[in-house]
Amino acid sequence: MTEKKKAPKIAILGWGSLIWDERPEFDKHHEEWLPDGPVLKLEFSRISETRKGALTLVIDSGNGSACVSAYAISTRKNPDDAIADLRCREGTVMRRMGFYFRDGSRTCAPDVPATIAPWAAEKGFDVVVWTGLPGNFKRETGKGFTVPNAISHLQSLEPEGKAMAAEYVWRAPDFVKTELRTALQIEPWFPVPQAPADAEDAG
Repeated sequence: MTEKKKAPKIAILGWGSLIWDERPEFDKHHEEWLPDGPVLKLEFSRISETRKGALTLVIDSGNGSACVSAYAISTRKNPDDAIADLRCREGTVMRRMGFYFRDGSRTCAPDVPATIAPWAAEKGFDVVVWTGLPGNFKRETGKGFTVPNAISHLQSLEPEGKAMAAEYVWRAPDFVKTELRTALQIEPWFPVPQAPADAEDAG
C-alpha cells in the first residue's frame, strides 16, 4: 500500500490591503495574519486604477525599503487553489503572481526575492504565494519614482483619489516603513481618514 502524500504547507504573504480590506471569499481560505514574514523591499510605487490613482504597495527592488511582511497559512491542500484564491482577490493575471516552491518544481514570472527561500525553510513552508505586481509609476507618469514626484502625483488627484490614497497609506500595517509613507504622514494635507461608525468594506 502506497503512503498517502502529505499536503504541502502553504503561506500567503501580505503587506497592504490584503491584511485590512476584508474579503470573505478570500479570507475564508486562510488563517490569521502573522507579523513575522520575510523581509521584502516595499514601496507605494504602483498607481492603482481601482483606487482612483492612489499609490499602492508593491515589492520594488529599486525604490523599496526593507520591511518585514506578514503571512497567513492557506487552508488549501493544492497550491494551485491557493494561487487562484490570491489571483482572484487581487483581480490580476497569472503572470503577475509570485510563488516559490521549495522543491523547485515550479517557477513564476516575477522575480523571487532572495529572502523568501531561507524564510520558507525556517518556517517549514513548502510553497509561498504573493502578489507580484510591479511598480508602474514611471510608465504611468513619465517620471521616475521619487518621494517628491510621488507626493506631486497624489496632490494632483481628485478628492476621491486623495481620500483613497490616505486610507491606503494610513491603514498599511505599522511594520511597513517606507520613505514615501514617512514623508506623507507629516504632510498637513494628508489627514488620517475618519471612518464612519457603520463603515463597510470599501471593495
